[in-house]
Amino acid sequence: MSPRHVAADCAFFLVAHVVLWQSSGMKKLLESCHLYGIVDMGYTGPEQVEARTHALIDGGVRIIQLRAKGRELPLVKAWAVAMQAICRERGAIFVLNDYPEMAAEIGADAVHVGQDGGSLADVRKIAGPGVLVGRSTHSLEQVREAKREGADYIGFGPLYPTGTKPGRPSIGLADIAAAQEAAGDMPLFCIGGINGTTLPEVLKAGARRVVIVSWLLQQADITRAAQSVISRMEQA
Repeated sequence: MSPRHVAADCAFFLVAHVVLWQSSGMKKLLESCHLYGIVDMGYTGPEQVEARTHALIDGGVRIIQLRAKGRELPLVKAWAVAMQAICRERGAIFVLNDYPEMAAEIGADAVHVGQDGGSLADVRKIAGPGVLVGRSTHSLEQVREAKREGADYIGFGPLYPTGTKPGRPSIGLADIAAAQEAAGDMPLFCIGGINGTTLPEVLKAGARRVVIVSWLLQQADITRAAQSVISRMEQA
């Protein structure tokens, strides 16, 4: 074998090792997360993106998504690049909502897709190796299907009516325990209308992980609010 082929093979195996290490490390970090934060551009001004990302991380949040529905792609990309850099520097997982092509282009840690986002196998092909893939689910059957497809984590909801997803029927709390059982060891994050008031009953219904969006972003002190939520969840 020529030196050139040896070098190429070494480079390939080095890249494969790095991808495997990154994916394994991210999955371990994901499993440790209780609170999933979202920088939703419906509640966040462009000038607030970086500060709010820092505030969430300061509060103990270790997985943060950019949700920018209906925004121009160059703007989405600029916000995503900024958030990815902050998350990578500070040891948090950055998730891009939708846009697996963009996730691959900027080197996002993870991409999240809805029920209309195509098969997870296709999403993984587009996003690239080592990228975590999350799926939104709204029923027990969708939870089971996401697990069969090999999702790295799922969102389950909306539990309550929420302005973040206007017009989507809420699914209530009754199926949380069954959804947790169906998910097995795949992290399941309950989402939709969860706030400081509803959190206790969500936890009582069996939730182990939650996503909080509008309530958290509208707090005067996002960092302190996130710390309080995580503390309550760790004590539950």
